[in-house]
Amino acid sequence: MLTHPSGRRAVLRAGAAAAGFAAAGLPLLPRAAQAAGTLNLVLESEVVILDPHATTAAITRTFGYFVWDTLFAMAENGAIRPQMVREHSVSADGLQWRFTLRDGLRFHDGAPVTAADCVASLRRWMPRDPLGRMLQASLASLEAGDPTGFTLTLKQPFPLLLDVLGKPNAPVPFMMPARIVEAAGSARITEIIGSGPFKFRPDLWRAGASMTLDRNPDYVPRDEAPDFLAGGKRVKIDRAVLRVISDDATSANALTAGEVDYVQYLGFDHLASLEKARGVELMGLTGIHMFQGNFRLNHASGPFADPAIRQVMWHLVDQAAILQAIGIPARFARADCPSFWMCDAPLESRAGSEPARYDVAAAREMLKRTAYKGEPIVFLEVSGSISQTAANVLAQSMKEAGFNVDEQVMDWGTVLARRGNKEGWSLFPVYSNGVDMVSPLNHFYIASTCADYPGWSCDNRIPPLLQQFAATGTPEERRRVADDIQRIAYELVPSLMWGQFSRPAGYRDRMKGLIRSSFPIFWEVSV
Repeated sequence: MLTHPSGRRAVLRAGAAAAGFAAAGLPLLPRAAQAAGTLNLVLESEVVILDPHATTAAITRTFGYFVWDTLFAMAENGAIRPQMVREHSVSADGLQWRFTLRDGLRFHDGAPVTAADCVASLRRWMPRDPLGRMLQASLASLEAGDPTGFTLTLKQPFPLLLDVLGKPNAPVPFMMPARIVEAAGSARITEIIGSGPFKFRPDLWRAGASMTLDRNPDYVPRDEAPDFLAGGKRVKIDRAVLRVISDDATSANALTAGEVDYVQYLGFDHLASLEKARGVELMGLTGIHMFQGNFRLNHASGPFADPAIRQVMWHLVDQAAILQAIGIPARFARADCPSFWMCDAPLESRAGSEPARYDVAAAREMLKRTAYKGEPIVFLEVSGSISQTAANVLAQSMKEAGFNVDEQVMDWGTVLARRGNKEGWSLFPVYSNGVDMVSPLNHFYIASTCADYPGWSCDNRIPPLLQQFAATGTPEERRRVADDIQRIAYELVPSLMWGQFSRPAGYRDRMKGLIRSSFPIFWEVSV
């Protein structure tokens, strides 16, 4: 049961929040403004890239689901359901697909959404996305008919077509006006016009401070209950303000004081106090809504270009110790998950995972039998992040096993720049949304096998299996192929899983109807 932070403690918390907002240059909104239907939200980071086809950044995907809409969308159970599409049909041979848009779809500038817009959007998105490229390779034609219908014709059956059109993995196939797509060419779009439930307000955008999204009064939701990213999206608030607060303590204090309504990721060391704060609720998640931590290895140069040296690493990852060092409470973590495709998920697997056994002594003996001669292992670490803590734990085990580890601390932007070079680094830590890791087709380090993707892991057996997985029609067969891919991945070592966990969100209990999801979703929310 929640207790009330009364007296001097409540005053101090409110003061700390106000000081934090002042330091961040963020104006405090009066309570009356909040009560009128404005939500103040602190998401994982600032939205910097606004073009959702141009990046795999999760924050841009989140922004995308506010502003744009998709032809199909994923429900909580993983099923793909129509979203902008009213109905579709497929020929007996599985090659010709016809799609009809539902009534009432309009862009934020008032123009109707047409089949030509959808065709232009798909043609722009396909070459930018791994699954989109697989679809493009199977495509014979994609043509608009009347304004509400278009036809997609395949060269060979592609059973996962709807899964690809409705996938939540970035870059998401969001639908844009054809005129904006054509004006952008190969560059990023500059005019942010979607047909989604919220409208972006460029006139109120303050880089480094806040971004404003207003309810789209012309949005026509599906006549269904909301279901994760699918179903009816009924917006009941007038405005969402995305506040930029990078400090965990400041955002936690602001949440406690009621100056913000929602914080996407809470610092684990603040959970105990927030659980006692009056008016604050925590959202812990399981299964596909959890995160998967990974250490990505560089196969292109340095010691990890040697497969034998990579194999040693499976004995040096202690998931339980890493999660404990980060401070993740047991109820928000899976301490031992060997599955590339997440645990408590449809394709959970232990296939090939026998090497994943923490044993520093065994690693030391294995390393002696390799060609390793003490070359530096350059470990890129993200300053102040939970992934840096994960890196520190692994680095210590590596040193005990006989590796010469060079830990280099920097911000995430620098890591992104450094990892683009094939030389100068050996590994880096990262964690990703579970929905991005639950299948071989979207797992960053499997789907990119033998592609020009930082890390450059390649086993020529995997790409044909990915094609086989996409062409397989039954869940049982997909699971078998996924197991085969995982066995090879354990030999290849594209990455090392350092744990599965949930980062709880916090929200004020004045928010009613908040959908439980690792994606920040605010349709159906009332205040």
